[in-house]
Formats: sequence, structure tokens, C-alpha cells
Amino acid sequence: MVLSRLMKIIALMLTLGLFSAFGTVEANANDLKDWQVKLIKLVAKKQVYPRAAMEDELEGKAKVKIAFDRSGAITSHELVQSTGHDILDQEVENLVGRINPLPAPPASLGDDKLVIVLPLTWAIQ
Repeated sequence: MVLSRLMKIIALMLTLGLFSAFGTVEANANDLKDWQVKLIKLVAKKQVYPRAAMEDELEGKAKVKIAFDRSGAITSHELVQSTGHDILDQEVENLVGRINPLPAPPASLGDDKLVIVLPLTWAIQ
């Protein structure tokens, strides 16, 4: 059930173009897709819903721009879309720390530094 939900999220993110790599992408499409799946699984595993936000029934969507090196180590990040709630925005900061390092990008990307925009959602179900 969880894997099925995760695969639907991955498909939606890729279809809508919400998950994007910037720069020249010369990678094999399968390598890139495999890397994206690894990254999304890592985020899904590490993202938490702060208890106080859940108790107050706060929901939100954020986008965080993450720069990282060839090993996957995060070199910088920037919140480019706020959730509108301080507690959830702080969780974005915490999450970035928990997902560092990211899975190493495919060697075929060939860039020394990479940047992604990662969409995040907190929704009570």
C-alpha cells in the first residue's frame, strides 16, 4: 500500500514536472529515473509531520532548491516556496539535514554541481 502510494506520487511528480534537474542533462533516461526514484524514496522515508502541526491541523506545500555535489553531499539549499507555517518551514530545514547526503547522481550527468527543486507536502489524511 505504501509502495503503491509512493509510486503514484513519483509518477505524478514526474508527469507534472515538479521534480526537475537544472542544467544540461545528457544522462541515460533510465539512470536518471532510477536516481529520482532513490531520491524520492529517501525523502519519503525521512520526511516527518511535526506533532504540533498535526495537532493544529496545519497543512502546507513547500519547494526547496537543493544544490549538491557529485557524491550527493548537499552544498546549499534555499526555501523557494514557503508552506505559510513556521513549524512546517522549520521541518523543511530539518529534513534537508536528514536527507544529506543524497544518493549520488548518475555519472552520466557529468556536472560538478547539480541543483534540484524538491516539492514537499504535508497533508492530513
